[in-house]
This record gives sequence, C-alpha cells and structure tokens, in this order.
Amino acid sequence: MENKTNTPQPPQPLRFLVFSASLRKDSLNTRLAHLATELIAKNGGIADYATMSEFDCPSFNQDLETSHPPAGAAEFHKRLSANDAFIISSPEYNGSMPGLLKNMIDWVSRYRPQPFNESNALLMSASPSMAGGNRALWSLRVPLEHLGTRVFPNMFSLAMAHKAYTPDGKIADITLAKRFEDNLIAFMGVVEAAKHYPCIKKAWVEFLGEQPDPVTERVE
Repeated sequence: MENKTNTPQPPQPLRFLVFSASLRKDSLNTRLAHLATELIAKNGGIADYATMSEFDCPSFNQDLETSHPPAGAAEFHKRLSANDAFIISSPEYNGSMPGLLKNMIDWVSRYRPQPFNESNALLMSASPSMAGGNRALWSLRVPLEHLGTRVFPNMFSLAMAHKAYTPDGKIADITLAKRFEDNLIAFMGVVEAAKHYPCIKKAWVEFLGEQPDPVTERVE
C-alpha cells in the first residue's frame, strides 16, 4: 500500500493593495500606481488595484466614528486586511500630502484592532516638479509610522512626471525605470520576509512616554 506523506504546499503569492491618492482623472500618480501593479504581477505578486474614490471619506467626526463610519473607511479597512502590504502613490499639495488621504487615515485608524500597526507600506509620488512630490511622502510617513506601519525606507519620487512617461504608460528613461522596478522588488522581498518569518509581535502604544490616563491610554 502506498505511503502518503504530507508535502509542503507552495507559498501563496504576496498580495499588495495599490492606489493613487488623487481623484483627478489623468493623474500622474494614477499612472505610476498602474505601472506598479504591472510590475508586481511581472514579479510574481498579486496587485489589488483601487482608486481613491473608493476610499474617500467625509471630514472626520468623532461623534460618527462608532454610529456611522463612512463607506470609504470601511472599504479601505477591508482591503487593507485582505492584503499583505500596501502601496500609495501620492500627489503633493502645497508641500504636503493631500488632505483627503490624511482624513482617510484618521478614519481607519479608529478601527480596533488598529489596522496600520505592523503593516508594510511603500510610498511613491509623481509630480511635474523637480522634487517629484517627495515632500508629500515625508509628511505621509509621520502618521503611518506613528500608527506602527513599517514604511519602506526607499521612497520613489518621479520628477518632471508630465514628461516622464511613454505613450503606453511606462517610465521613458531606462535608468529610472530600472530603479523603480528594483525598488519595488526590494519592497516585495521585505514583505515576504515579514509574512513568512515574522518578528515578535509588538504592542502599539500611541504615546509611549506619557503618564497613563484613561482618556489618552490607547494600547494594543
């Protein structure tokens, strides 16, 4: 009689939520997000592409957070939970991140357990400016890292983006295109390590050095 042994199952492909934080139809950041989804698939991952309109929320109101959370926050929370990591391509508005993106983060941060803690994120931007929207990404790191997100150190900002794409949506400069893909592959490697070789789970404490008080003590 044949002996049956348990053979290890092949690992499941990594899943990435990818979206542009712009509502504009012809957004340069939406093009960059589309390119990221193509490269994720090319390198063995699964991209869950979304639009910012799916996550857009009315202004945060704590009176409504438990009684009537907006559909955009619920959708982002669901998609965040269904993926191994997330990638945001964010425009720069007046030297910072778009207000609608920060507002969405504020809404979703109120879910429990707090969903950003120990998640992995890659930030990128595209702008006609010489800095490529990079200042928006530095401001975006602040709330995400405060909430416990492991933000990938190497951010990608595509400068002069209105001239940077080919007609089919690729990055025209060969060197920049390789940097973009290499950076994405490096992030995928970090996510794979976090998924299959997790470190000790860490509690999330909103204000680590503050005196404990029922009003401010938010610990998980």
